[in-house]
Amino acid sequence: MTGELLLVVLLTLVIHAVETLAYAVRLAGIRTGKLAVALSLTGIILLVSRTSNLLQGPLTGGLIDSAVLQPGTPLEWQFHLILAGAAAGTLLAILLFPTMVFISMRMVSRLEAAGSIPLLLRQSVSIDKLKRVKNNVRFPRWEMLKRLRVGGIPKRLLLLNTLVTGIYTVGVLSALYASYLVPEHSRAASQSSGLINGVATILLTVFIDPRVALLTDKTMAGQTSLNEMNRMFGFLMLSRLAGTLLAHLFLAPGAQLIAWYVS
Repeated sequence: MTGELLLVVLLTLVIHAVETLAYAVRLAGIRTGKLAVALSLTGIILLVSRTSNLLQGPLTGGLIDSAVLQPGTPLEWQFHLILAGAAAGTLLAILLFPTMVFISMRMVSRLEAAGSIPLLLRQSVSIDKLKRVKNNVRFPRWEMLKRLRVGGIPKRLLLLNTLVTGIYTVGVLSALYASYLVPEHSRAASQSSGLINGVATILLTVFIDPRVALLTDKTMAGQTSLNEMNRMFGFLMLSRLAGTLLAHLFLAPGAQLIAWYVS
């Protein structure tokens, strides 16, 4: 594995881990009763993550250039390796989820006291406090898995989250792969990634976010138990993981479809 490919894989891993862990911050806001503060933190996390996602295109474009200069380069295999990084990042976030919820609850409380993100960082980030992070580690327990039953959770919501996550995960890679397949239309193919991810983001905003917000309001109002919210986030993370795996199946057909469209 080249250094450039390793960097793309690691960046993809971090991006998907951070996006998935944003659920933990929202759940921390529900548990502490300070949802508005938690949502502001969630927005910052998603902004940083999706801005970092813009770096994936140019870095992955370097792999395309190398494949053009060196015929026989297993480009599709390299892209599948990048997608494996997305799945690994999501799985890592699931394992770290209890830890992140615990840490986020403290962050939400401290942000309310500090009044701003810069002050929060100045008060929270120190060598001594970083050394004590290991004391806050919480691993998923078997009881958590036994409580995950699909009953009461809309199956269409989970299927849609899986599908949209798969499209969002593979959008940039399929567009870049299409630019390799049809070099005469490479610019048009590579720029289609923005349209694909835009459609996926709209689907998330229209069909998934309102359902999560509705359940959040019911939980805050005491109409639904906190366990129900825990189950919802658990299934959303698992469906995200399934979406990153489904992205492997979308890679080649998506690239062929884009290549046909721009030709």
